[in-house]
Amino acid sequence: MSNGETKTDVILIGAGIMSATLGTLLKELVPEWEIKVFEKLENAGEESSNEWNNAGTGHAALCELNYTDVKPDGSIDISKAIKINEQFQLSMQFWSYLVNSKLISNPQDFIMPLPHMSMVLGEQNVSFLKKRFEAMSNNPLFQGMEFSNDPAKLMEWIPLIIKGRQSNEPIAATKIDSGTDVNFGALTRILFDHLKSKNSEIKYKHSVDNIKRTSDGSWELKIRNDSGNVERHTAKFVFIGGGGGSLHLLQKSGIPEGKHIGGFPVSGIFMVCNNPDVVAQHHAKVYGKAKVGAPPMSVPHLDTRFINNKKSLLFGPFAGFSPKFLKTGSMFDLVTSVKPDNLVTMLSAGAKNMSLTKYLIEQVMLSKEKRMEELREFIPNAKSEDWGLVVAGQRVQVIKDTEAGGKGTLQFGTEVISAADGSIAALLGASPGASTAVHVMIEVIKKCFPQNVKEWEPKIKEMIPSYGVSLMENPELLQEIHTSTAETLGLREKELVYN
Repeated sequence: MSNGETKTDVILIGAGIMSATLGTLLKELVPEWEIKVFEKLENAGEESSNEWNNAGTGHAALCELNYTDVKPDGSIDISKAIKINEQFQLSMQFWSYLVNSKLISNPQDFIMPLPHMSMVLGEQNVSFLKKRFEAMSNNPLFQGMEFSNDPAKLMEWIPLIIKGRQSNEPIAATKIDSGTDVNFGALTRILFDHLKSKNSEIKYKHSVDNIKRTSDGSWELKIRNDSGNVERHTAKFVFIGGGGGSLHLLQKSGIPEGKHIGGFPVSGIFMVCNNPDVVAQHHAKVYGKAKVGAPPMSVPHLDTRFINNKKSLLFGPFAGFSPKFLKTGSMFDLVTSVKPDNLVTMLSAGAKNMSLTKYLIEQVMLSKEKRMEELREFIPNAKSEDWGLVVAGQRVQVIKDTEAGGKGTLQFGTEVISAADGSIAALLGASPGASTAVHVMIEVIKKCFPQNVKEWEPKIKEMIPSYGVSLMENPELLQEIHTSTAETLGLREKELVYN
């Protein structure tokens, strides 16, 4: 059964952090626009944005070693780290604006100060980390970073990791106190509560079956609710923010920009410590180096997390393979995403990534004891009975043809695909996703509403003071923003001094 068609200004598909951010930005820019959100699950932030489904690292490139590459001449390229850090600064400014405008009452519900650290073992890695530290600590974005290979200092920083180490293998770490732990699930729910209070309609248990263009250039969505009834909704602008589910909807839209693109699903498993005495001994996010042959999203890290106002300790992620594009998806997701236009792209990716597929299948087969062995590289004294497993979210890595990588290149990052006329946009990909949501959604606004951006600019600058400015090249503005966001978001663990 179908009931009438309703028209609206903006439709957001998927109630995750991306739709929450875009909806909140648009409501501030044009309060009179009508926004409708459709989510197939029963609550906001249940898939990729959920606090148990992602690492909660405020990805500011402070500790992730895969954001800094070694150049052929041996020097360290920190350009990607700079880019991601600047993008995270935009999120911090926007969240501060929401707190100052009383749209968020208690920032501690979603963000906590937490040192970010990188730790490596072995002579070669220690020398890489020292070089990386020298390259980064000279940059205003990473000031306050410390390096140590002194066991006594490391014992002070990471007692749980240092205690009980038998080998004399060189070990070193960098530490920066301005890191954060972000509960993106909580933030998503806070933003949707706010949107609801601003007369936006959020419909849960509503799945989008189809998207098609109407004769006047709008988009008509065929939506099925949990009783099986079909509704039709049209909008001038549609954003597809359905995590791994976005690819299928992008394909249904039929826009040429969505052709020749595929997706490769990767699942993750974390180990969770259930012994409060062990949890109490660690206070940082500590990232290591990915094993040779492992994909960048499986960099091992030992993370302090704050979930439901309780301190937790997680280790992982162990990568895995499932053909589903969402945790709540279908086993046929991967197969049905292969279309005539992306078949060659997908086959090329398959041929190129045989070793990755083999690695993922091996990871799925790991026994608890094998996982414990990996954990003991971080915590030598880890006891099996103190740790359980939690299945994290599904990530769908984008596959596309690129000049650099040729046909079927696997992309590690977040991509926005939009129609030439800006009437529809879809978000694909994974990390650093949620952390850079504000940057990504501002890009969507610039791409899809070019005619309005000039008029909206003063308001955007009010929400994000550094909009359009490089913080790295403006250390005074950077210091001002660091100080004010830390103050507003309650992140003053320790005063940071900038030169």
